[in-house]
Amino acid sequence: MARNPKDDREEQEHRDPITHTPGAHPVGVGAGAAGAGAAGAAIGGAVGGPFGAMVGAAIGAVAGGLGGKAAAEAVHPTIEDEWWRRNYAGRPYAKAGESYETYRPAYNYGWQARMMHGDAAWSEIEPNLAAGWIQARGDSKLEWSDAQHAAKDAWDRLGPPIGAEDREPH
Repeated sequence: MARNPKDDREEQEHRDPITHTPGAHPVGVGAGAAGAGAAGAAIGGAVGGPFGAMVGAAIGAVAGGLGGKAAAEAVHPTIEDEWWRRNYAGRPYAKAGESYETYRPAYNYGWQARMMHGDAAWSEIEPNLAAGWIQARGDSKLEWSDAQHAAKDAWDRLGPPIGAEDREPH
């Protein structure tokens, strides 16, 4: 039986940008699993103690990995990084003379958060991002008050929240 050309095109569209294999990039899947696993552990621990944390982490990691896989097929880390590298200097918050490396962790944090929380609005997730920035920023010298602008910019670049068109205005 002959292959449908549409199947070939869809397979090409869902290839990993680095390995060129079909499916999601492991970074997206891993980010989804890690983020949701941590959230599941926190929620499970609050409800059921250490055992609840373990169960919550396992469930969260599976759910997050699936969510991360779906998002990873839509967002290519290499493409995002290159886009921001070329365009960061023209952003209104970028300070003259600062290198891309100063803002890179904030951009990564923003688009990765969007991949993991695609159905949330920035205003809903920003307090959690602010609280997590100290651990997520790595070697970045930016405080959240500066990093949040780059993170939101990366968040916004990926478009409106999933299902936003179905929401009632607040």
